[in-house]
Formats: sequence, C-alpha cells, structure tokens
Amino acid sequence: MASIIATSIDLTKIPKDKIIEGKKGKYLPITITLNDELDQFGNNGPVTVQQTKDERDAKQDKVYLGNVKVVWTNGDNVAAAPRDGGPAPVQQAAPQAVAAEDDLPF
Repeated sequence: MASIIATSIDLTKIPKDKIIEGKKGKYLPITITLNDELDQFGNNGPVTVQQTKDERDAKQDKVYLGNVKVVWTNGDNVAAAPRDGGPAPVQQAAPQAVAAEDDLPF
C-alpha cells in the first residue's frame, strides 16, 4: 500500500441526477485530486462530482463535496490507471537519495 487517504463529503451537495443506479446499488462517480502542495487547512486536494466531457468542454463549475488528506504514506507514488483500454502510463523512477556531504566527524 502506498498511501492512506482520509476524506469526508457533504451529502447534501450530491446532485441527485448524477446518481447511477446499477444492478447492485446506487453509485456516485467522484474525482479525488491530490495536489502537490497542501492548502491553508492542511488538505491535499478536493473531492468533486465527476464531470462528463460535455460538462468539461462547456467549462461548467465543479460540484465540490469535500477534501482529502493523506494521513499516511510509505513515500511511494501509485501508478495511474490506464485510460480507456490503452496502455498503462509510464511510471517514472523515484529519485534516488543522495548522501549529503558534511563536515561532521561521525
């Protein structure tokens, strides 16, 4: 496991027309974004309702449901999932730690 991410969402903000009825239950497609830097409240990113391509092209406002916070990580990043049956994205090698040279006698 690479990370544990904690989140909570505001259920009152869920648009009912975005709920998908499946064979085994009701689902809400969401997007979780992990930013490179923390926000002013120590969050790593937002949780939003997933937009369709038409909504993105029309530049419609996102529906924000909450925030995410990485509460534990082993320092490894996870690879992105492949898109639409295409090949998996190339994962870059993690930078190697370089020993610091200092004047300490030990």
